[in-house]
Amino acid sequence: MDNPIIFTAEMIGTIAFASSGAMLGIRKNLDLFGVLVLGLCVAVGGGILRDIILGRTPPGAFQDPVYALVALGTSLFLFLLVSLKQELMTSRYLAVYEQVMNYCDAVGLGIFTVVGVYTAHSLGYRGKFFLMFLGMLTGIGGGIIRDVLADTLPFILYKHIYAVAALAGAFVCVILIDEHLYIAMAAGTAVIILIRALATRFCWDLPRPLREEKGI
Repeated sequence: MDNPIIFTAEMIGTIAFASSGAMLGIRKNLDLFGVLVLGLCVAVGGGILRDIILGRTPPGAFQDPVYALVALGTSLFLFLLVSLKQELMTSRYLAVYEQVMNYCDAVGLGIFTVVGVYTAHSLGYRGKFFLMFLGMLTGIGGGIIRDVLADTLPFILYKHIYAVAALAGAFVCVILIDEHLYIAMAAGTAVIILIRALATRFCWDLPRPLREEKGI
């Protein structure tokens, strides 16, 4: 990535998403390889899906290994940290763990969604629906892969307005991107983080057909 601002944003998003993936693996007590795989999938999975749709092959994650290496390094650090400090996963710290992971996930979702919009826009695509779709896919794709591998119902299908937050941020970014790139990306990211933070704080969910359903 030639643009240092975009590269910095991607690094922050990579660390945030890799953290959420690795911690899910740790919480499910996967082995070292499993934790590394989940951290890696969240960090680069959405970008790989985006690049395949855009016809960029091999995807950027394979052309430039820095993203994968940062994701693996982050995942390894968390694995070692929890291995050395087992008490971090006890009930005393679970509330803090949930909050930290929610915010890491919100930051990663915000950054990768707008980076997805930027990537398609920089290649000359201007269709608003297409840009919004690719932005959302970049943000949520890795998490879907993570949840499937971890045998968990994908988070986006049932809890706290996840994909819709990505779609809203992508919409803001798409509307503003022709006027000012960085303002558009910052605004889109902020909208996503704000929606996710409010949804987590107030337990907002989208309507369901069976109101008495309590199982999920």
